[in-house]
Amino acid sequence: MSEEAIRKMHSEELYLPDDEDISKEQLKCLDKLYDFNMTRPTELEKRKKMLQEMFAEIGEGCYIEPPLRANFGGKHVHFGNKVYANFNLTLIDDTHIYVGNYTLFGPNVTVATAGHPIVPDLRRRGYQYNAPVTIGKNCWIGSGVIILPGVTIGDDTVIGAGSVVARDIPSGVIALGNPCKVVREVNEHDKEYYFKNHRIDFFY
Repeated sequence: MSEEAIRKMHSEELYLPDDEDISKEQLKCLDKLYDFNMTRPTELEKRKKMLQEMFAEIGEGCYIEPPLRANFGGKHVHFGNKVYANFNLTLIDDTHIYVGNYTLFGPNVTVATAGHPIVPDLRRRGYQYNAPVTIGKNCWIGSGVIILPGVTIGDDTVIGAGSVVARDIPSGVIALGNPCKVVREVNEHDKEYYFKNHRIDFFY
């Protein structure tokens, strides 16, 4: 891709995503993503090698359950170590997505970096902008969560299932809803009970 096309994609400026250079590069990435999604469950080593080629960065011990959806096949995605993603993770990776170590994604999560202008005429003409998303270490992103462009989620945070995250969320909290809001901090009760009245019966 041309340097100018790359600059605009990663600068939050308006640009036209159907640029010829961008489209050619995107198709290459989508071919690789297609091949990844066609792998057999027993082809774990093959998947690992493919993800290393597809992603900008991917740490040790990561597992992504196909099908994976990604606009650029993970080209702008940076995963730390031991990241787990359940079925149907969608990464709108037109610009960079950063995910810390040990973070978990439930099924049907969407992480979107791309947006479109509110003004109808600019949308009609095809303009787009991108803003990076950062998800911290050891987060749990529940089933069906949607994370919008430009959002940062702090370390050790839980995002409740079905939430729409439109603003930054701090570290060490439980947040949920549409729009997603902090409901409480992770507390001493959580260290003793893992689910409702089910006690953690071992030391950690």
